[in-house]
Amino acid sequence: MLGLSIHFVSTMAYRLSVALILLCLSACGGGSADPVTGLTTTNLKFGQTATLTLKGNALDNTIKVSSPACSQLILASITSANERTALCVVSKTGTSTLTVSSASDYVVYTGTLTVPEPQVTLTTSLGTIVMELNPTAAPVTVGNLLSYVSKGFYSNTLFHRVIPGFMVQGGGFTTGMVQKTDTAAAIKLESQNGLLNTRGNVAMARTSVADSATSQFFINLVDNASLNYASSSNPGYAVFGKVVTGMDVVDNIAKVTTRTVGANANVPVADVLIISATQNQ
Repeated sequence: MLGLSIHFVSTMAYRLSVALILLCLSACGGGSADPVTGLTTTNLKFGQTATLTLKGNALDNTIKVSSPACSQLILASITSANERTALCVVSKTGTSTLTVSSASDYVVYTGTLTVPEPQVTLTTSLGTIVMELNPTAAPVTVGNLLSYVSKGFYSNTLFHRVIPGFMVQGGGFTTGMVQKTDTAAAIKLESQNGLLNTRGNVAMARTSVADSATSQFFINLVDNASLNYASSSNPGYAVFGKVVTGMDVVDNIAKVTTRTVGANANVPVADVLIISATQNQ
């Protein structure tokens, strides 16, 4: 009888161990009922809200989703047991891990989110300029510019100040040299970020007050070392990006004839118009 009991306990222990192994395989991705089997993304652009679509099984169960790429990540309502979406406010470029966990914090899936450096396309009356921005070095400045872009602020503004051998400046006036007044609050100067005012780099225009930049920016035509940070009393101008396509267009802008309009010097005689500004990645 004792031998029978031992055999019975041994058999039950074996069955239990097999069940646990199968459960582990299913939870860890080794079975056909994996909670999450894939991930697709839409609108994965820095500063914008992306949609992350999880695919798998029983996604109506409680899950948690997190990623360093998102400053906010909210699970949306369930669309089906095999698909669920999350909304991510993209706040980091590069490659980051996305983690899906169960209610008990058991990791059921890891994926990757690859966010490119943001780019803004300026469609102008003389051609197209593409600027790539650097939110790692200049997060406040890049966030500020992208906010203006998303609102359509730059549509039908001018490159209103053109100085050959120096820079071209735009983003604050409309036709007739009418200054736009619907600007946001001025931002903190980020000129100590390691980026320099070299040819093709883009920086924020400002007044003599360090933290006074709003919407206006300029593109360096040459290396302008005098515009870089030198000291607290000579803080320079904050570079936040570079022209990656269309520097020939910028050079053509620099060739236009200019004049003085009121208190504004170096104004193109014929308008050089920014028709639109859009974030293309």
